[in-house]
Amino acid sequence: MPSEKCPTGVAGVDALLGGGLEPDGLTELYGEGGSGKTLLCLQAATRVALADRWVFYIDTEGVSVDRLEAIAQGRVDQVLKRLLVTTPKSLEEQTQAVEKACELTREGRRPVGLIVLDSATFYYRLTLSGETEDEGRASLGLQLADLLGTSLSAGVPVVFTNQVWRNQRDGQLEPLGGSFVNHVAKTILRIDRLPGARRRVVLMKHRSRPEGSAEFQITSDGLV
Repeated sequence: MPSEKCPTGVAGVDALLGGGLEPDGLTELYGEGGSGKTLLCLQAATRVALADRWVFYIDTEGVSVDRLEAIAQGRVDQVLKRLLVTTPKSLEEQTQAVEKACELTREGRRPVGLIVLDSATFYYRLTLSGETEDEGRASLGLQLADLLGTSLSAGVPVVFTNQVWRNQRDGQLEPLGGSFVNHVAKTILRIDRLPGARRRVVLMKHRSRPEGSAEFQITSDGLV
């Protein structure tokens, strides 16, 4: 099992994390739409794929191929050889995609370097205003538990992105899913939008690193 951290390729973020993503736990990225969560996932996925390790990318919101090509900087064909993307169209299909990714990772036939679930709560959010909220919460919980178990047993980092809601009491943006989601994630990063293309990443939780922040900028070639 690999013991070294997995760099994201964004220097400030990697410094904040002490080298990169933990290989035996879940990392949660949350922030409002357009904050750069998916771009950070793509940057990390591209780096892993170019190192000739497989990436299982579960995409519920639509990955931009143009963005992937820009980040890959002329090597997108090489990236796509190691990037397995699934696009579930419902919470049930998302569960199946997570189960398959975990099964293939634990199987060990491919050298898997990263699992991404982007976004974990897109379909879960649709259950919150109806009669299936309890079912949706249970489904999300099982997915994250499966991903955590796989990360721990296979030594593979897992990243999931999370949407936000605004707390009416203090006006703060909070991640969806409540205490369970925050508990299961060993590392939590909040991404804030700043003026223009600037973004701030805040380390909210980590088992060994102090809280802190870093900034990056969204460019046509990715994050710098």
